[in-house]
Amino acid sequence: MSKMSDMKHTANPGNSSGFLDTDMLSYMRCPLSSHTADASVDVVVTGVPYDLSATIRPGTRFGPEAVRRATRHLSWELRRWPWNFHVFDLLRVIDAGDLRTDLPIERTRLEALLQRHASQVLAAGKIMLTLGGDHYIALPLLREHAKLYGPVSLIHFDAHADTEYDNGEYHHGTMFRHAMSEGIIDAGRSVQVGIRTEYDMSPDYPFTVLDAAYVNDQRAEAVAEAIVKVVGDRPAYISFDIDCLDPAFAPGTGTPVVGGLSTDKALKILRGFKGLNLIGMDLVEVSPAYDPAEITALAAATISLEFLYVLAAGRMP
Repeated sequence: MSKMSDMKHTANPGNSSGFLDTDMLSYMRCPLSSHTADASVDVVVTGVPYDLSATIRPGTRFGPEAVRRATRHLSWELRRWPWNFHVFDLLRVIDAGDLRTDLPIERTRLEALLQRHASQVLAAGKIMLTLGGDHYIALPLLREHAKLYGPVSLIHFDAHADTEYDNGEYHHGTMFRHAMSEGIIDAGRSVQVGIRTEYDMSPDYPFTVLDAAYVNDQRAEAVAEAIVKVVGDRPAYISFDIDCLDPAFAPGTGTPVVGGLSTDKALKILRGFKGLNLIGMDLVEVSPAYDPAEITALAAATISLEFLYVLAAGRMP
């Protein structure tokens, strides 16, 4: 654990009085900082407002902003239930802002920018929490994690397997097929959770699939145990598509599919990952225009925060 900075977590370092909330647009009011190599930092949050790889409804470019805004509902808790500690007493988290995608940008340019950023963050020994954006951003992120850790175990929450071939195209439904072909994930030690659309069900399909029907019929603790059994002690990367949740809990996404997980079950499964060798997470496909009540963004904010609590709990003595 890196030494914690003397700077108050919720205060801007330039604000000596401490009564101005100058980090109001940051994730959980974490300090906004581009100093990702700071020795006191444990986790770097980055937004990737990109949705040009979406195949149906666009709009996830506004996801990072919506998730940050939703963390306002979570940042007041000193000890988040059911944990008995405050995550920021154990982890120093900064918000590095958004990757610059406001200029005209196509897929390969996005990959180059994101991989350069991820390379710098990971080389400094930090863990990445990345907010999408469409799910395609997982591929460049996995590339950089694999350079550091070797082929990683993927824990993939989604309604879709995202292993389509689609004539070799690159989009948010094909990136894990490309990840397998590039050798950056160990599919045999990876798990897909909540799948409830068409995928390759042949015996040769390399992933362990815990489909939505199975997950919904099991206790969350049993599902977590099944995932941990597959992953073991390998470096594990979580990729969470918000459409893994049923549209009743997350309507604001591009490809909603009924029959999904509840937010409660997803959180309980995540809590079962305490002790796994977690190396990073992305949370993607929040499309706020389709959810004026903002419950999708709140679900995403809560799930991403739960990841930080699990990470912190795993580092406790």
